[in-house]
Amino acid sequence: MSAHEAAAIRVLVVDDDAGARRLHGHYVSRAPGFVVTATVGTGRAAVQHSLRGDVDLVLLDMRLPDISGIEVLNRLRTVRHASPDVLVISSSRDQVTVRQALAARVIGYLVKPFTESALHARLASYRAAQREAASAAREVALGQGEIDRLQSTGRIEVPAPARGERGSPAIEQTDALPRALPKGISEITLSAVLAALDPVTPLSAVELARQCEISRATARRYLDHLVEVGAIDLAHRYGKRGRPEVLYRLVPPPAG
Repeated sequence: MSAHEAAAIRVLVVDDDAGARRLHGHYVSRAPGFVVTATVGTGRAAVQHSLRGDVDLVLLDMRLPDISGIEVLNRLRTVRHASPDVLVISSSRDQVTVRQALAARVIGYLVKPFTESALHARLASYRAAQREAASAAREVALGQGEIDRLQSTGRIEVPAPARGERGSPAIEQTDALPRALPKGISEITLSAVLAALDPVTPLSAVELARQCEISRATARRYLDHLVEVGAIDLAHRYGKRGRPEVLYRLVPPPAG
């Protein structure tokens, strides 16, 4: 393996369709800083490859021939020290699947079909987050001079660390940092937002903020995230004057 490949983020592509595996693997191979280590077509093979320790990121389809993508996520999350990050790539848009995937702390949910540029944008964001997490972890370490200074003052202060999605200092969650949701999105607040949304009755950002007791800016940030991962739909409510109000609702499950 070359030095470039050793420094690259190692990706496992999981899809039951051979054509999709080839296409998505090709997309990944053209993304700077990423290398495809393997492509597999079953859930059990995905778990086996993911836990070998040579995979950093899994592109995971939800519809697999043996076990579902959700079951793959559940199995991976039971072995956290060896569990890679997961980006869901699926045509499944029903609210149950989306909610279960988000609850498993996937880094994103990309709905098929998608373009190469859409995938590259997600991968670039992920790589930037990895670098930020690594930088934060390095900043937590104190040099000898700093330790001596703190000892002489009789006061040791923990520097304001980069916090994970559960508010834990970065130094205490070295294996959880990459598994988190995008920066600025917490698991607890996301769950509250999803619980407040409905597939039938839409809500505005103002109404959602009131229900969840969060600011309007925070509500819009979470709504933008859910729109990006395909978990909610947009609609507009037109009044007698002024700009139309944007409404949000969960993507309903497919009929039948």
